[in-house]
Amino acid sequence: MLRLPTDDGKLVAYGMSGDPLIPRAPEVALSRTAFAAAHVVSDPLKDRNPWDTRPAVDWDATLHFRQGLWDQGLGLAEAMDTAQRGMGVDWETARELIDRTMAAARAHPLKPRVACGAGTDHRPLETLITAAGILRAYVDQAEAIEAAGGQLILMASRAFTAMHASPDVYHTVYRSLIDGAAEPVILHWLGDMFDPALAGYWGSTDIGAANDFVLGLIAENPAKVDGIKISLLDQAHEEAFRARLPDGVRLYTGDDFNYADLIAGDGAHYSHALLGIFAAIAPAASQALEALARDDVATFHALLAPTVPLSREIFRPPTRFYKAGIAFLSWLNGYQAHFIMPAGFQSSRDITHYANVFRLADEARLLTRPDIAEDRMKTLLSLHGI
Repeated sequence: MLRLPTDDGKLVAYGMSGDPLIPRAPEVALSRTAFAAAHVVSDPLKDRNPWDTRPAVDWDATLHFRQGLWDQGLGLAEAMDTAQRGMGVDWETARELIDRTMAAARAHPLKPRVACGAGTDHRPLETLITAAGILRAYVDQAEAIEAAGGQLILMASRAFTAMHASPDVYHTVYRSLIDGAAEPVILHWLGDMFDPALAGYWGSTDIGAANDFVLGLIAENPAKVDGIKISLLDQAHEEAFRARLPDGVRLYTGDDFNYADLIAGDGAHYSHALLGIFAAIAPAASQALEALARDDVATFHALLAPTVPLSREIFRPPTRFYKAGIAFLSWLNGYQAHFIMPAGFQSSRDITHYANVFRLADEARLLTRPDIAEDRMKTLLSLHGI
């Protein structure tokens, strides 16, 4: 029996349910494309000056976590913000991560889909002051990703908002990137709740104007756009936006609050998934998508509904700290031996938050190794004087 802190400052006894989902591969082809965005596992024995230097990565544990996602039929969104891009993980580390991941994916029996984040974070913002400069930075990373065999996700870049770029600047850069890519790309619209530096993306703080711009951009060459990931945490916006997409262009939901209803759809349209939360809830996500592929909507919702309160806790404001919850559950489920993150990012959340995540993960049947999870939660509690 554990004593877990609550939001009202109390310690409450908690007994685990003992009824976890068993991770497994789906038995039918999925009817939704699903990418889980995964985190990076640190090597705390090799890390030195974690705030000031490149992170030391435990490559075996990092790839072991990805293998677990692939084994359950999920694709992977690699080197994205979930992997702490720009928040502890630099481009050099991300590039090595991409190379290692692509090699592992090629060897995996399920031949999983892997899409990788291309951005501009290897160049200082103060040097990215023209469309040509931003484009060159993107191309540097895109070429490395395509050489490794990865599909491109064109990550939102802080360079645009730092220079208060006009829509014309966005158009010049994105038009060249989309048209020049080896295969259709995934666009990436990340809201300022995930990264405050991205406020006003697409050249406008008016959401209607931003919608019109990016839909026009896609419509100019839809054959070269696989889809767009939208992470604005606004279900109504996503539903209206996806209804306007050209045929064949996917809406990849990045809405970690409303993903269940968005993936199920409204009868006319539905969203695919590119979600950080899928890395934390992989057994429920995989088995729910399997049920949906069998037109068993009731089981789909029965499996995913309990994960939504967990996701809302992990992604609660300040939302950008959600990566800590992903790594925490990886530790609880035995994918890594410690709870240390690049740049000490585990300190971005408090013990009450972690207790809430533990409780909600158990209720959602996502603590797949209950004995290990309980022992590790006890360790974390003791470090906080409980």
